[in-house]
Amino acid sequence: MNIKKFLEGKNRRIVLVVFDMLCFLGINILYGIMAAFLEHGMPMSDLKIFAINSLLLFIGMFFFRIFFNIYRTVWRYTSTKSYFMLVMSDFLGSITAILFAYIFSTYGGIWHFAMVAPLTALLTLMSRFTYRLLYKKMNGAKANAVQKNTALIGAGQLGSNLANDLLSNPKSKYRPSFFVDADKLKIGRKVAGLEVFSPEEAQQNIDKYQVTDVIISITKLGNERASELYEIYSGYGCKVKIYDSLAHEVAENDAEKKRVIRDFQIEDLLFRKELSINDKAVLGYYKGKTVLVTGGGGSIGSEICRQIAKCEPKKLVILDIYENNAYDIQQELIRTYNEKLNLAVEIASVRDISRLDYLFRKYRPEVVFHAAAHKHVPLMENSGYEAIKNNILGTYNTADMAEKYGAEKFILISTDKAVNPTNVMGATKRFCEMIVQSRKESKTSFAAVRFGNVLGSNGSVIPLFKKQIEAGGPVTITDKRIIRYFMTIPEASQLVIQAGAMAKRGELFVLDMGKPVKIYDLALNMIRLSGLEPEKDIEIREIGLRPGEKLYEELLIKSETLDKTENNMIFIERDAAPEREEVEKNIKILKNAAEKWDNSEGPDAREILMEIVPTFKNPAAVNKEAEKSEEMKNVK
Repeated sequence: MNIKKFLEGKNRRIVLVVFDMLCFLGINILYGIMAAFLEHGMPMSDLKIFAINSLLLFIGMFFFRIFFNIYRTVWRYTSTKSYFMLVMSDFLGSITAILFAYIFSTYGGIWHFAMVAPLTALLTLMSRFTYRLLYKKMNGAKANAVQKNTALIGAGQLGSNLANDLLSNPKSKYRPSFFVDADKLKIGRKVAGLEVFSPEEAQQNIDKYQVTDVIISITKLGNERASELYEIYSGYGCKVKIYDSLAHEVAENDAEKKRVIRDFQIEDLLFRKELSINDKAVLGYYKGKTVLVTGGGGSIGSEICRQIAKCEPKKLVILDIYENNAYDIQQELIRTYNEKLNLAVEIASVRDISRLDYLFRKYRPEVVFHAAAHKHVPLMENSGYEAIKNNILGTYNTADMAEKYGAEKFILISTDKAVNPTNVMGATKRFCEMIVQSRKESKTSFAAVRFGNVLGSNGSVIPLFKKQIEAGGPVTITDKRIIRYFMTIPEASQLVIQAGAMAKRGELFVLDMGKPVKIYDLALNMIRLSGLEPEKDIEIREIGLRPGEKLYEELLIKSETLDKTENNMIFIERDAAPEREEVEKNIKILKNAAEKWDNSEGPDAREILMEIVPTFKNPAAVNKEAEKSEEMKNVK
């Protein structure tokens, strides 16, 4: 017979019950003999009373053990709570037995109950501890021969749990050596068998214990504190990890989320914690509606599609000119929702008015998110009319179709580069905002949402730096002084969706991007996170500002020009809306200029944009005064 297999499931429970009964019986008989011999407590001579009390004690203890599911516990994986419940069940059982002994007039003193119940509980606990030790000894894997000496930062409940997990797992590559904690009540004491040192003692003990890795195990760790701890312990020559909950996991509270030991990411160091929007009223707005997303295969567009899919729309229509991106998001949504999502994917250009007319007539979208655009600043400086045709005329076409076919809302995705633009891309996006603002009298609610750079989007600086670091450098930055605002793609998309639900008439919504970040600091931290040393292993090279580029993007959140909304992350710009007639006139000018340009005639794109976008500025003039700006001062 395979003993290990026999001792699984119900058989294991039966064995435990029988073993515990034998323990009770043995201790009870032993007490009876000793009581009779010493003539102490209930004498052995009164067998009837002794037997009744023994039976009462047996029934009471095992009733409560079964009631508290003691025999359903897997003891090799159990917690302190299970041991406590075992003791409590035996205590309640003995109290119950005493009460019934009074009722049956068999109570002859406390000793019988006070001796047998605790000794039985003690023997049961010892058997469970012995079982756990033997199981680990017999079934445990061999210890990892290359375990790394590790310091744990934070000796609270989270750190204690982590230490116990690592110490009990022979396969773990981390061997906890000690804790570091600023709590004076813990310093000098032991947690999970490990000494707790103060932060001032950290470096000398890292050297003493030959620690190579540090794991930060602090609940509700803010980004500023995380960045500070990373700087300190990476400065001691250690690899710094973080014990954190999985980002995608949904749980009632933070304590219930599954945690993993992971590497630091650039988001942990330079950016605020990602905000999650879960406003049921807002999300409910999109339920049962047909939603169209142009540029739905792009970084922002695809994330808007993911968020809208969660809202149970009547139909989600993805429109994109680039079929590979559209295919990727289509397959992802099919895998996630299968038949639960009514999904359509259309390959089309927003430049093609007749194709747009057909698609709007076919689907009759109630909400339109317009994310389709050319967004690369240097490329659009060289192909200005392509930006005009795709960004401005594409927006105009899509807005016209939304209006023609009675869409409830049209939401334009804009950019901080539209604020006093210094490049063609920014100027075209500013004019797109003007198209939206000019339609405040329309039956369709038009609005624009303006925000800065998004982390990890196609063509953004972070993927570029990663590739450059993987290639061994150099990491190229245009200027060490340059600053930008950043937001995660999910955060930006969720705020866009919330702003869309708020939209009424021609609003220009502005998202709070937090503090600006120096691109040079971004490069430094990304190199360090790769385990390399800036300027030693990887060169950081300045290559000069590109055409149309400015040192800073202007502060989006200026209280004197903004109105608050019910969401403290979303504001409305108090900006005078242009007249629709004026916008229509400029659209004709742009169309004529684009046609001439296609025939190698007409003015340069920058020249014509300078005429129709009043805030379009010369980048050289802006950069010359950059050091005086509020934005640049905030990051010094």
